[in-house]
Amino acid sequence: LAAEAAVKAAATTLVTAEAAVDYEEKADEYWDTFYGIHQNRFFKDRNWLFTEFPDLAPKYRGAPVRVFTDDNSAPEKAVEENSTGKLSDDMRVLDLDQVKSLREGEDWFGEKSSFRVLEVGCGTGSTVYPILEVNTDPGLMVYCCDLSKTAVNLVKEHKEFSQQRCYSFVCDVTRDWSEAPFKPGSLDIVTLIFVLSAIHPDKMKEVARQIFRYMKPGGQVFFRDYGRYDLAQLRFKKGRCIQENFYVRGDGTRCYFFTQEEIRDIFTSQGFIQTQNIVDRRLQVNRGKKLKMYRVWIQAKFTKPLDQPS
Repeated sequence: LAAEAAVKAAATTLVTAEAAVDYEEKADEYWDTFYGIHQNRFFKDRNWLFTEFPDLAPKYRGAPVRVFTDDNSAPEKAVEENSTGKLSDDMRVLDLDQVKSLREGEDWFGEKSSFRVLEVGCGTGSTVYPILEVNTDPGLMVYCCDLSKTAVNLVKEHKEFSQQRCYSFVCDVTRDWSEAPFKPGSLDIVTLIFVLSAIHPDKMKEVARQIFRYMKPGGQVFFRDYGRYDLAQLRFKKGRCIQENFYVRGDGTRCYFFTQEEIRDIFTSQGFIQTQNIVDRRLQVNRGKKLKMYRVWIQAKFTKPLDQPS
């Protein structure tokens, strides 16, 4: 009740209509400025990915396996199994010669790859490069896109980029996918990790529609983002709310806070089947500052039905 009251109080003073249009039309500029200032220092590599989404690295044995309780609404009670911290024996060394041979004679980059992943909203590569580092399968191809040209260029500067298993490109996923290097019906996995929240709510279903178009039948979407009443939402003051549950930060970047029902509707309305949808609540304690921080995230998985045309 206190959280709901705080959110309602902050929403009593909205940003002006003119400012809201500016934040939408110049979203790429605001993110360019953000990455120009922070470079690759702001986001840490997301090695927790392989705990939450083990299908991103099926032969990796380095991440603990989350075991959720029967109560999907309370995964904070989950325990972790022991892990070996190893790759399986056949996944230790990447054969760069084999990767190079796969790129020869392709009509489009990654055409001969056997497993294709797209990260939407890649930032500086904090999801991309953990995937590449633990997957030594030459048949892997990781595509990544971002609205920010600065972010895409930072991805290309990473030491792992030159191995020809990664392709980064600038894309406004709410509008035009014409620069995508892959074909419709070609993707095995698409990740949306703290990115859909930065998109205007009116355009979220269009993003899901485009993902559905480019995904193979049986392909999966892995989603993780801010949940309703997360600490970050409660910190927004009056004058920062664009519309209900959608805010602008001081640097001009925006953030939405989801419910499980909203996420389900965005994807199932476009043809996906929901296979997971949980609220992940965490208590983070800063002992130095004697602060308790209550985090709320939504984690979900969706699948394109097998009976859909590729």
